[in-house]
Amino acid sequence: MRAADRCQGCGAALPDEPNGPHHPYMTASSGCWQAFGEISAAEFGSPGWGLEHRLTVDTYATQHPGEDDRKQRQSVVVHLVGLCHRLEGGLDPQSLLAATQRLTAGKREWPRLTPPSTYALTVVDVLTATTAEEHLALVRRWAQATWEAWSDEHATVRAWADEALRDIGRA
Repeated sequence: MRAADRCQGCGAALPDEPNGPHHPYMTASSGCWQAFGEISAAEFGSPGWGLEHRLTVDTYATQHPGEDDRKQRQSVVVHLVGLCHRLEGGLDPQSLLAATQRLTAGKREWPRLTPPSTYALTVVDVLTATTAEEHLALVRRWAQATWEAWSDEHATVRAWADEALRDIGRA
């Protein structure tokens, strides 16, 4: 398989068409970005499919961290904190939004975290769902596998997650 037939972010076997759609700063092939669009469309367009949309977004974003500038570093931090709060703390999406918004206030300089070299599940796996229940289960497995892939950064992310909870009076 040619390198151009793999997403440079998550490693999924999806093509990258130079003139195809791309996210402005995530490292995703055009095929991967299109697959994420299909998942998002299903979540917004089918009853029950979008119950974990925030988990979908956090998972996809952490698998496609982008290059090394402030916006990309902040994105990775916010989405990893989202995964931490949702998967380890069971934080509901509304509280999760308040906590992560606090992390984006100001122009904080976040460090660059080292992304994993591989992921056990990608958008390709989530695309196989045919029912809302199957989709939600796949999104949760995808999120958990992605969070586990970032295990080298868990201590750092957990500290930021605790900071975010303190900032909203939940710690």
